[in-house]
Amino acid sequence: MILLGVNVDHCATLRQARYRTHERTVGGPVEPDSVVLAQLCERAGADGITVHLREDRRHIQDEDVRRVRSALSTRLNLEMACTPAMVAFALDVLPDSACLVPESREEVTTEGGLDLVGNADRVRSVIHSLQEAGILVSLFIDPDLRQIEMAAALGAPWIELHTGAYANAYHGPSGPRRAEFDRLQAGAERAHALGLIVNAGHGINYVNVAELRTLPHLHEFNIGHSIISRALFTGIEEAVTEMKRRMNPGT
Repeated sequence: MILLGVNVDHCATLRQARYRTHERTVGGPVEPDSVVLAQLCERAGADGITVHLREDRRHIQDEDVRRVRSALSTRLNLEMACTPAMVAFALDVLPDSACLVPESREEVTTEGGLDLVGNADRVRSVIHSLQEAGILVSLFIDPDLRQIEMAAALGAPWIELHTGAYANAYHGPSGPRRAEFDRLQAGAERAHALGLIVNAGHGINYVNVAELRTLPHLHEFNIGHSIISRALFTGIEEAVTEMKRRMNPGT
């Protein structure tokens, strides 16, 4: 069984489009509520909820994270940059897990994996601080063998393979798509051999999940945009249920 973590960031994106300058993030006219959405995802079978607190607070806000933390019956995964401010926030909120990701103000969403090789000392320090507080740490990295080997050397128990390049190539010529899938497969194999738990995320949708689910040693997918998009037409519970069915057909 591949687990499903649902990213609810884009529920907050919709709220911020109308209520960015409002003094509250919930209540009164302010909607939608990311916490209610997270609870509905849980009810539909989500194994965890992911939120990404961005440096520029473009969607999820500090208060959202605190409210989600106190409301969940499953587990909270906090995506975060390797900055002192984000580490301090994580140590205050104490999510069940944290996924360390790169961050650029110009990005609409996270593009590309964290460069562990070029930032080993900084990432090692963040991993140590979080793990001392009992927070499991995952590293969002490209399926590059050097990055995967560095992840193991740094002592993080989990990695999340960045599936964005594969997703972008999916509807193009078969050659690049196959090459990206082969990179993911090799990465998953190497990570497993090094004792790492293998998660995957970015660009996974209701179509390409049929192939991605065949990658070896998968523990969890983290999916947000596609599920939220489907929910506009079917409702969030049906969207989550259908994704889980496609991830694990026959179960």
